[in-house]
Amino acid sequence: MSKKTVEFFYDVVSPYTWFAFEVLCRYQHRWNITLKLRPFYLGAIMHDSGNRPPAMVPNKGTYMLKDVPRCAKYFDVPLKFPKNVPEMMFVKGSLSAQRFLTAVEMNKPQMLEKVSRELWMRNWSRDEDITEAKSFTEAAQNAGMSDQDIAAFLPLIKDESVKNRLKATTKEAYDLGAFGSPMIVTEVDGKKEWVFGSDRFPLFAELIGEKWEGPVPGVSSKL
Repeated sequence: MSKKTVEFFYDVVSPYTWFAFEVLCRYQHRWNITLKLRPFYLGAIMHDSGNRPPAMVPNKGTYMLKDVPRCAKYFDVPLKFPKNVPEMMFVKGSLSAQRFLTAVEMNKPQMLEKVSRELWMRNWSRDEDITEAKSFTEAAQNAGMSDQDIAAFLPLIKDESVKNRLKATTKEAYDLGAFGSPMIVTEVDGKKEWVFGSDRFPLFAELIGEKWEGPVPGVSSKL
Protein backbone atom coordinates (compact mmCIF):
# COMPACT_ATOMS: atom_id res chain seq x y z
CA MET A 1 0.00 0.00 0.00
CA SER A 2 1.19 3.51 -0.76
CA LYS A 3 1.98 5.71 2.21
CA LYS A 4 -0.54 8.29 3.35
CA THR A 5 0.73 11.84 3.60
CA VAL A 6 0.12 13.41 7.00
CA GLU A 7 0.57 17.18 7.20
CA PHE A 8 1.32 18.70 10.58
CA PHE A 9 0.61 22.44 10.79
CA TYR A 10 2.30 23.80 13.91
CA ASP A 11 3.83 26.64 15.87
CA VAL A 12 6.52 26.09 18.50
CA VAL A 13 4.92 28.65 20.83
CA SER A 14 2.28 26.04 21.74
CA PRO A 15 3.01 23.46 24.47
CA TYR A 16 0.18 21.10 23.48
CA THR A 17 1.52 21.14 19.93
CA TRP A 18 4.84 19.81 21.18
CA PHE A 19 3.09 16.71 22.52
CA ALA A 20 1.42 16.03 19.18
CA PHE A 21 4.66 16.71 17.31
CA GLU A 22 6.54 14.09 19.32
CA VAL A 23 3.78 11.53 18.89
CA LEU A 24 3.75 11.92 15.11
CA CYS A 25 7.54 11.87 14.92
CA ARG A 26 7.46 8.55 16.78
CA TYR A 27 4.59 7.09 14.77
CA GLN A 28 6.06 7.99 11.39
CA HIS A 29 8.22 4.90 11.96
CA ARG A 30 5.23 2.72 12.96
CA TRP A 31 2.43 3.82 10.66
CA ASN A 32 2.52 3.67 6.88
CA ILE A 33 2.72 7.44 6.55
CA THR A 34 4.89 10.20 5.19
CA LEU A 35 5.01 13.01 7.73
CA LYS A 36 5.15 16.50 6.27
CA LEU A 37 5.92 19.25 8.77
CA ARG A 38 4.24 22.57 7.93
CA PRO A 39 5.31 25.50 10.15
CA PHE A 40 2.63 28.20 10.26
CA TYR A 41 2.00 31.30 12.38
CA LEU A 42 -0.42 30.68 15.22
CA GLY A 43 -0.85 34.39 16.01
CA ALA A 44 -2.47 34.99 12.63
CA ILE A 45 -4.65 31.88 12.94
CA MET A 46 -5.95 32.99 16.34
CA HIS A 47 -6.63 36.52 15.11
CA ASP A 48 -8.32 35.56 11.86
CA SER A 49 -10.46 32.82 13.40
CA GLY A 50 -11.52 34.96 16.36
CA ASN A 51 -10.11 32.43 18.82
CA ARG A 52 -8.50 33.22 22.18
CA PRO A 53 -5.46 31.54 23.75
CA PRO A 54 -6.49 29.20 26.59
CA ALA A 55 -4.29 31.14 29.02
CA MET A 56 -6.39 34.26 28.31
CA VAL A 57 -9.48 32.55 29.71
CA PRO A 58 -9.07 32.45 33.53
CA ASN A 59 -10.53 28.99 34.16
CA LYS A 60 -8.71 27.50 31.18
CA GLY A 61 -5.45 29.07 32.33
CA THR A 62 -5.86 27.57 35.79
CA TYR A 63 -6.67 24.18 34.27
CA MET A 64 -3.59 24.32 32.03
CA LEU A 65 -1.31 24.65 35.05
CA LYS A 66 -2.33 21.13 36.01
CA ASP A 67 -3.07 19.66 32.60
CA VAL A 68 0.18 20.53 30.82
CA PRO A 69 2.43 18.76 33.36
CA ARG A 70 0.13 15.71 33.27
CA CYS A 71 0.36 15.65 29.49
CA ALA A 72 4.13 16.07 29.61
CA LYS A 73 4.41 12.99 31.81
CA TYR A 74 1.96 10.98 29.69
CA PHE A 75 3.63 11.83 26.39
CA ASP A 76 7.16 11.59 27.82
CA VAL A 77 8.10 15.10 26.78
CA PRO A 78 10.50 17.12 29.02
CA LEU A 79 8.27 20.19 29.24
CA LYS A 80 8.69 22.68 32.07
CA PHE A 81 6.86 25.97 32.40
CA PRO A 82 9.07 29.02 31.78
CA LYS A 83 9.15 31.65 34.51
CA ASN A 84 7.15 34.16 32.48
CA VAL A 85 4.73 32.32 30.19
CA PRO A 86 2.71 35.41 29.12
CA GLU A 87 5.86 37.28 28.09
CA MET A 88 7.19 34.30 26.14
CA MET A 89 3.92 33.59 24.36
CA PHE A 90 2.29 36.99 23.92
CA VAL A 91 5.07 39.59 24.08
CA LYS A 92 8.06 37.89 22.45
CA GLY A 93 5.94 35.52 20.37
CA SER A 94 7.10 33.09 17.70
CA LEU A 95 6.99 34.94 14.38
CA SER A 96 10.77 34.99 13.89
CA ALA A 97 11.03 31.36 14.99
CA GLN A 98 8.37 30.30 12.51
CA ARG A 99 10.12 32.22 9.75
CA PHE A 100 13.39 30.49 10.60
CA LEU A 101 11.67 27.11 10.49
CA THR A 102 10.12 28.08 7.16
CA ALA A 103 13.58 28.87 5.81
CA VAL A 104 14.73 25.44 6.97
CA GLU A 105 11.66 23.82 5.39
CA MET A 106 12.37 25.51 2.08
CA ASN A 107 16.09 24.77 1.94
CA LYS A 108 16.90 21.83 4.23
CA PRO A 109 13.63 20.02 5.01
CA GLN A 110 15.45 16.95 6.35
CA MET A 111 16.58 19.14 9.29
CA LEU A 112 13.14 20.52 10.10
CA GLU A 113 12.17 17.92 12.71
CA LYS A 114 15.35 18.33 14.73
CA VAL A 115 15.44 22.12 14.55
CA SER A 116 11.76 22.35 15.56
CA ARG A 117 12.41 20.09 18.55
CA GLU A 118 15.36 22.23 19.61
CA LEU A 119 13.21 25.37 19.57
CA TRP A 120 10.59 23.67 21.73
CA MET A 121 13.36 22.55 24.07
CA ARG A 122 14.52 26.13 24.37
CA ASN A 123 11.22 27.82 25.21
CA TRP A 124 9.28 24.98 26.86
CA SER A 125 12.00 23.04 28.66
CA ARG A 126 15.00 25.28 29.37
CA ASP A 127 13.28 28.71 29.50
CA GLU A 128 15.52 30.14 26.79
CA ASP A 129 14.90 32.71 24.08
CA ILE A 130 13.55 31.82 20.61
CA THR A 131 13.53 35.30 19.09
CA GLU A 132 17.19 36.24 18.58
CA ALA A 133 19.65 35.21 15.87
CA LYS A 134 21.91 33.71 18.54
CA SER A 135 19.02 31.53 19.71
CA PHE A 136 18.40 30.17 16.21
CA THR A 137 22.12 29.55 15.77
CA GLU A 138 22.33 27.55 18.99
CA ALA A 139 19.16 25.59 18.21
CA ALA A 140 20.35 24.73 14.71
CA GLN A 141 23.80 23.75 15.96
CA ASN A 142 22.26 21.46 18.58
CA ALA A 143 20.15 19.92 15.81
CA GLY A 144 23.32 19.13 13.82
CA MET A 145 23.05 21.79 11.12
CA SER A 146 26.29 23.01 9.58
CA ASP A 147 27.57 26.50 10.37
CA GLN A 148 27.49 27.23 6.63
CA ASP A 149 23.78 26.45 6.40
CA ILE A 150 23.02 28.40 9.56
CA ALA A 151 24.80 31.47 8.19
CA ALA A 152 22.82 31.14 4.96
CA PHE A 153 19.43 30.67 6.63
CA LEU A 154 19.53 33.40 9.30
CA PRO A 155 19.19 36.32 6.82
CA LEU A 156 16.24 34.55 5.21
CA ILE A 157 14.10 35.37 8.26
CA LYS A 158 13.70 38.82 6.69
CA ASP A 159 13.46 37.58 3.10
CA GLU A 160 10.18 38.16 1.30
CA SER A 161 10.12 34.63 -0.13
CA VAL A 162 10.19 33.16 3.40
CA LYS A 163 7.63 35.64 4.72
CA ASN A 164 5.32 34.86 1.82
CA ARG A 165 5.76 31.10 2.25
CA LEU A 166 4.81 31.35 5.93
CA LYS A 167 1.81 33.52 5.07
CA ALA A 168 0.71 31.04 2.39
CA THR A 169 1.01 28.06 4.72
CA THR A 170 -0.91 29.91 7.42
CA LYS A 171 -3.65 30.84 4.95
CA GLU A 172 -3.82 27.26 3.70
CA ALA A 173 -4.43 26.02 7.23
CA TYR A 174 -6.97 28.76 7.92
CA ASP A 175 -8.85 27.99 4.72
CA LEU A 176 -9.07 24.36 5.81
CA GLY A 177 -10.68 25.56 9.04
CA ALA A 178 -7.78 25.98 11.47
CA PHE A 179 -8.46 27.86 14.70
CA GLY A 180 -5.38 26.83 16.70
CA SER A 181 -2.32 24.61 16.77
CA PRO A 182 -1.71 21.85 15.90
CA MET A 183 -3.76 20.88 12.87
CA ILE A 184 -3.16 17.33 11.60
CA VAL A 185 -4.31 16.82 8.02
CA THR A 186 -4.60 13.83 5.71
CA GLU A 187 -6.61 12.86 2.64
CA VAL A 188 -9.41 10.31 2.83
CA ASP A 189 -11.31 9.32 -0.33
CA GLY A 190 -9.96 12.35 -2.14
CA LYS A 191 -11.02 14.78 0.57
CA LYS A 192 -8.96 16.64 3.16
CA GLU A 193 -9.74 15.50 6.69
CA TRP A 194 -8.17 16.88 9.84
CA VAL A 195 -8.12 16.78 13.61
CA PHE A 196 -7.04 19.41 16.12
CA GLY A 197 -4.83 19.05 19.16
CA SER A 198 -2.85 16.32 20.86
CA ASP A 199 -5.76 14.19 22.10
CA ARG A 200 -7.36 12.98 18.87
CA PHE A 201 -4.89 10.30 17.86
CA PRO A 202 -7.28 7.36 18.33
CA LEU A 203 -9.68 9.05 15.90
CA PHE A 204 -6.90 10.03 13.53
CA ALA A 205 -5.56 6.46 13.49
CA GLU A 206 -9.01 5.28 12.44
CA LEU A 207 -9.10 7.90 9.67
CA ILE A 208 -5.90 6.56 8.12
CA GLY A 209 -6.58 2.87 8.82
CA GLU A 210 -3.85 2.48 11.44
CA LYS A 211 -3.71 1.35 15.07
CA TRP A 212 -3.18 3.67 18.01
CA GLU A 213 -1.00 2.10 20.69
CA GLY A 214 -0.55 5.05 23.01
CA PRO A 215 2.16 7.71 22.91
CA VAL A 216 5.09 5.24 22.64
CA PRO A 217 7.20 7.10 25.24
CA GLY A 218 10.72 8.19 24.46
CA VAL A 219 11.18 6.77 20.98
CA SER A 220 11.68 10.06 19.13
CA SER A 221 14.44 11.19 21.46
CA LYS A 222 16.51 8.20 20.39
CA LEU A 223 16.14 8.71 16.63
